[in-house]
Amino acid sequence: MPSEQIQDAEVGMKKAMEMLNRDFANLRTGRPSPSVLENITIDYYGTPTPISQVAAIKVPEAHMMTIEPWDESLVSDIEKAILSSDLGVTPSDVGKMLRLPFPPPTEERRHEIVRECKSVAENARVGVRNARRDAKNRLEKEHKDGDMSEDELHRLEDELQKLTDSYIAQIDEALEKKEAEVMEI
Repeated sequence: MPSEQIQDAEVGMKKAMEMLNRDFANLRTGRPSPSVLENITIDYYGTPTPISQVAAIKVPEAHMMTIEPWDESLVSDIEKAILSSDLGVTPSDVGKMLRLPFPPPTEERRHEIVRECKSVAENARVGVRNARRDAKNRLEKEHKDGDMSEDELHRLEDELQKLTDSYIAQIDEALEKKEAEVMEI
Protein backbone atom coordinates (compact mmCIF):
# COMPACT_ATOMS: atom_id res chain seq x y z
CA MET A 1 0.00 0.00 0.00
CA PRO A 2 1.42 3.39 -0.97
CA SER A 3 2.41 5.71 1.82
CA GLU A 4 0.52 8.87 2.70
CA GLN A 5 3.31 10.96 1.14
CA ILE A 6 3.04 9.08 -2.17
CA GLN A 7 -0.75 9.50 -2.17
CA ASP A 8 -0.40 13.23 -1.45
CA ALA A 9 2.16 13.54 -4.25
CA GLU A 10 -0.22 11.79 -6.65
CA VAL A 11 -3.00 14.23 -5.72
CA GLY A 12 -0.65 17.13 -6.54
CA MET A 13 0.38 15.49 -9.82
CA LYS A 14 -3.25 14.92 -10.81
CA LYS A 15 -3.97 18.60 -10.17
CA ALA A 16 -1.06 19.53 -12.46
CA MET A 17 -2.54 17.29 -15.20
CA GLU A 18 -6.02 18.79 -14.73
CA MET A 19 -4.56 22.29 -15.04
CA LEU A 20 -2.68 21.24 -18.19
CA ASN A 21 -5.84 19.84 -19.78
CA ARG A 22 -7.84 22.95 -18.87
CA ASP A 23 -5.14 25.27 -20.25
CA PHE A 24 -4.85 23.21 -23.44
CA ALA A 25 -8.64 23.36 -23.90
CA ASN A 26 -8.55 27.16 -23.66
CA LEU A 27 -5.78 27.53 -26.25
CA ARG A 28 -7.36 28.33 -29.59
CA THR A 29 -6.24 26.03 -32.37
CA GLY A 30 -7.41 25.97 -35.99
CA ARG A 31 -10.49 24.00 -34.98
CA PRO A 32 -12.98 25.91 -32.79
CA SER A 33 -13.98 24.47 -29.45
CA PRO A 34 -16.86 25.56 -27.22
CA SER A 35 -14.35 25.87 -24.38
CA VAL A 36 -13.02 29.12 -25.91
CA LEU A 37 -16.27 30.75 -24.75
CA GLU A 38 -15.98 29.55 -21.12
CA ASN A 39 -14.65 32.83 -19.76
CA ILE A 40 -17.11 35.06 -21.63
CA THR A 41 -20.16 36.03 -19.59
CA ILE A 42 -23.29 38.05 -20.26
CA ASP A 43 -25.58 39.88 -17.87
CA TYR A 44 -28.56 37.53 -17.49
CA TYR A 45 -31.20 39.03 -15.19
CA GLY A 46 -28.51 40.86 -13.22
CA THR A 47 -26.17 37.87 -12.91
CA PRO A 48 -22.95 37.37 -14.90
CA THR A 49 -23.65 34.07 -16.66
CA PRO A 50 -21.38 32.03 -18.98
CA ILE A 51 -22.69 31.80 -22.54
CA SER A 52 -22.75 27.99 -22.32
CA GLN A 53 -25.47 28.25 -19.64
CA VAL A 54 -27.86 30.30 -21.78
CA ALA A 55 -27.29 28.88 -25.27
CA ALA A 56 -26.56 25.79 -27.32
CA ILE A 57 -23.03 25.94 -28.73
CA LYS A 58 -22.30 23.79 -31.78
CA VAL A 59 -19.39 23.30 -34.18
CA PRO A 60 -21.12 22.33 -37.47
CA GLU A 61 -18.02 22.85 -39.65
CA ALA A 62 -14.26 22.77 -39.20
CA HIS A 63 -13.97 26.58 -39.01
CA MET A 64 -17.42 27.62 -37.79
CA MET A 65 -19.17 27.72 -34.43
CA THR A 66 -22.82 28.55 -33.85
CA ILE A 67 -24.43 29.92 -30.71
CA GLU A 68 -28.19 29.54 -30.40
CA PRO A 69 -29.56 31.16 -27.21
CA TRP A 70 -32.60 29.57 -25.63
CA ASP A 71 -33.96 33.10 -25.13
CA GLU A 72 -33.79 34.89 -28.50
CA SER A 73 -33.53 38.31 -26.81
CA LEU A 74 -29.98 37.38 -25.69
CA VAL A 75 -28.53 37.28 -29.23
CA SER A 76 -27.39 40.92 -29.15
CA ASP A 77 -26.01 40.61 -25.57
CA ILE A 78 -23.97 37.54 -26.54
CA GLU A 79 -22.73 39.31 -29.68
CA LYS A 80 -21.58 42.33 -27.63
CA ALA A 81 -19.86 40.09 -25.07
CA ILE A 82 -17.93 38.24 -27.80
CA LEU A 83 -16.93 41.47 -29.53
CA SER A 84 -15.64 42.97 -26.27
CA SER A 85 -13.68 39.80 -25.40
CA ASP A 86 -10.14 39.07 -26.60
CA LEU A 87 -11.37 36.14 -28.72
CA GLY A 88 -10.55 37.93 -31.97
CA VAL A 89 -13.65 36.66 -33.78
CA THR A 90 -16.48 38.76 -35.20
CA PRO A 91 -19.87 37.05 -34.81
CA SER A 92 -22.56 37.47 -37.43
CA ASP A 93 -26.20 37.65 -36.36
CA VAL A 94 -28.37 35.36 -38.49
CA GLY A 95 -31.69 35.84 -36.73
CA LYS A 96 -32.13 33.44 -33.86
CA MET A 97 -28.45 32.55 -33.61
CA LEU A 98 -24.90 33.78 -34.06
CA ARG A 99 -22.27 32.34 -36.37
CA LEU A 100 -18.63 32.65 -35.36
CA PRO A 101 -16.18 32.10 -38.23
CA PHE A 102 -12.76 30.91 -37.07
CA PRO A 103 -10.27 31.46 -39.88
CA PRO A 104 -7.44 28.94 -39.90
CA PRO A 105 -4.39 30.40 -38.13
CA THR A 106 -1.38 31.42 -40.19
CA GLU A 107 1.78 29.33 -40.08
CA GLU A 108 3.40 31.92 -37.82
CA ARG A 109 0.43 31.91 -35.44
CA ARG A 110 0.45 28.10 -35.27
CA HIS A 111 4.13 28.16 -34.26
CA GLU A 112 3.26 30.77 -31.63
CA ILE A 113 0.49 28.52 -30.26
CA VAL A 114 2.92 25.57 -30.14
CA ARG A 115 5.30 27.71 -28.06
CA GLU A 116 2.41 28.51 -25.70
CA CYS A 117 1.62 24.78 -25.50
CA LYS A 118 5.22 23.99 -24.60
CA SER A 119 5.15 26.65 -21.89
CA VAL A 120 1.90 25.26 -20.44
CA ALA A 121 3.37 21.73 -20.50
CA GLU A 122 6.54 22.92 -18.74
CA ASN A 123 4.41 24.53 -16.02
CA ALA A 124 2.64 21.19 -15.54
CA ARG A 125 6.00 19.38 -15.34
CA VAL A 126 7.12 21.87 -12.68
CA GLY A 127 3.91 21.15 -10.74
CA VAL A 128 4.62 17.40 -10.90
CA ARG A 129 8.23 17.91 -9.80
CA ASN A 130 7.14 20.15 -6.93
CA ALA A 131 4.76 17.44 -5.72
CA ARG A 132 7.62 14.93 -5.90
CA ARG A 133 9.99 17.27 -4.04
CA ASP A 134 7.49 17.88 -1.24
CA ALA A 135 6.82 14.15 -0.82
CA LYS A 136 10.54 13.33 -0.90
CA ASN A 137 11.28 15.95 1.76
CA ARG A 138 8.58 14.50 3.99
CA LEU A 139 9.95 10.96 3.47
CA GLU A 140 13.48 12.10 4.34
CA LYS A 141 12.21 13.89 7.45
CA GLU A 142 10.46 10.71 8.61
CA HIS A 143 13.68 8.75 8.02
CA LYS A 144 15.72 11.34 9.90
CA ASP A 145 13.25 11.25 12.81
CA GLY A 146 13.70 7.47 12.97
CA ASP A 147 10.15 6.63 11.85
CA MET A 148 11.36 4.84 8.70
CA SER A 149 14.18 2.44 7.84
CA GLU A 150 16.77 3.15 5.12
CA ASP A 151 15.35 0.33 2.97
CA GLU A 152 11.80 1.62 3.33
CA LEU A 153 13.00 5.14 2.38
CA HIS A 154 14.68 3.86 -0.80
CA ARG A 155 11.66 1.73 -1.74
CA LEU A 156 9.29 4.69 -1.35
CA GLU A 157 11.64 7.06 -3.20
CA ASP A 158 11.75 4.59 -6.11
CA GLU A 159 7.96 4.35 -6.07
CA LEU A 160 7.73 8.15 -6.02
CA GLN A 161 10.13 8.44 -8.97
CA LYS A 162 8.13 5.90 -11.01
CA LEU A 163 4.95 7.86 -10.31
CA THR A 164 6.69 11.09 -11.33
CA ASP A 165 8.01 9.53 -14.56
CA SER A 166 4.50 8.28 -15.35
CA TYR A 167 2.98 11.77 -15.02
CA ILE A 168 5.80 13.43 -16.98
CA ALA A 169 5.20 10.88 -19.78
CA GLN A 170 1.46 11.73 -19.74
CA ILE A 171 2.29 15.43 -20.03
CA ASP A 172 4.67 14.79 -22.93
CA GLU A 173 2.02 12.69 -24.69
CA ALA A 174 -0.64 15.39 -24.20
CA LEU A 175 1.78 18.01 -25.56
CA GLU A 176 2.56 15.89 -28.60
CA LYS A 177 -1.16 15.47 -29.38
CA LYS A 178 -1.84 19.18 -28.91
CA GLU A 179 1.09 20.15 -31.15
CA ALA A 180 -0.19 17.83 -33.88
CA GLU A 181 -3.69 19.33 -33.54
CA VAL A 182 -2.32 22.89 -33.74
CA MET A 183 -0.09 22.24 -36.75
CA GLU A 184 -2.89 20.46 -38.64
CA ILE A 185 -4.13 22.61 -41.51
